Amino acid sequence: MTGFWRRHTRLALVLAAVGALLAGLGIWLIRAEKEDKGTGSTGQGLPDNAESGPVPHGKCAPGASLEPRCGAWWGAYVPYAENGSLTDAVYGFEKKIGRKLDLVYNYHDMSNTQRDGVLLTPDEQELGRDRMLMLAWESTVWTEPHHENWTETQLGWRNVAAGTFDEEIIDPQARRLKAYGKRVFFSFDQETDFRTPDAGTPEEFVAAYRHIHDRFERLGVDNVVWVWTVSGYLGNAGLMKSLYPGDAYVDWIGMDQYNYFRCHDSTKWLDFEHSQRPSYDWLRANISDKKPLMLSEFSTAPDPARPDRQRDWYEEIPKVAPTLPEVKALVHWNRPVPGEHCDLTVDKGPALDGYRKAGRADYFNQPVPSR
Repeated sequence: MTGFWRRHTRLALVLAAVGALLAGLGIWLIRAEKEDKGTGSTGQGLPDNAESGPVPHGKCAPGASLEPRCGAWWGAYVPYAENGSLTDAVYGFEKKIGRKLDLVYNYHDMSNTQRDGVLLTPDEQELGRDRMLMLAWESTVWTEPHHENWTETQLGWRNVAAGTFDEEIIDPQARRLKAYGKRVFFSFDQETDFRTPDAGTPEEFVAAYRHIHDRFERLGVDNVVWVWTVSGYLGNAGLMKSLYPGDAYVDWIGMDQYNYFRCHDSTKWLDFEHSQRPSYDWLRANISDKKPLMLSEFSTAPDPARPDRQRDWYEEIPKVAPTLPEVKALVHWNRPVPGEHCDLTVDKGPALDGYRKAGRADYFNQPVPSR
């Protein structure tokens, strides 16, 4: 979720000691077990296998890591509708933008509860029938549904790496992913450079990331495409380098860069290219020039004095994206963050006009794999 909001309004409740954490965790797990009684710790049984149709072929067919060989995927994070439905929210968004999304991005905590802690909810499974899914899994427990006011309890990378949560949290969700069958993008603790020091040290993050990766592998989960996601904020350059788990553990690199403009009280407007290229170039030069790159969150704030600027910002994307050739997926963040001039959505007005036009470009219209 947006790095600026993490950096300036972090409300994480860090537990004082492992003993206190385990005590609280025990209470929470008992509560989750009561909520999910009769259907196991996942609350809904295992998901249906979503594999369908033949493995894609042809010059533009994506490979095992879902990297498109022609163009790039067009995706979005869309918050839940007021009635609690993700499907209603996504279908409504698609109607506005005049196309189906290639990729739907959604976020989860490690509560193991149906509310937010179950990977591959019924809504996600429905959306995943003819779209790809990207799941972000945070080593936290959210205080409110869908992280409404951003308050959370950190579980701690050291504890994740030590296997504290394997049997009750990690293994059940790994089995759900395996049962689903269809390939999914997966990001553990996205924007990890804005999670230190609350969640732990860079070394502890690398150990936690590798532990989850290896645990999935031991459980036979072979349909996960691993996305290592950082903010891309170059003020964290050294920190981002220290957080990289290594090429063997990463399939894609994700970054979350925005044109915040007046939302950050800045006087400098960054067009699409200048909001993305510096971090793109840095990641290619300093992390990996072999991995595909995902704009795992992107958006622009409005210019209250010049509303048409938002339209221009989005209309520029089809021209710029091919000049960032390793950007193989663009995932719009369609949620406002608190503050004046901080509506990052494309729900109406010039922003919607520009985004609709960008989404019609051939570059962002590739066949979505069925498995």
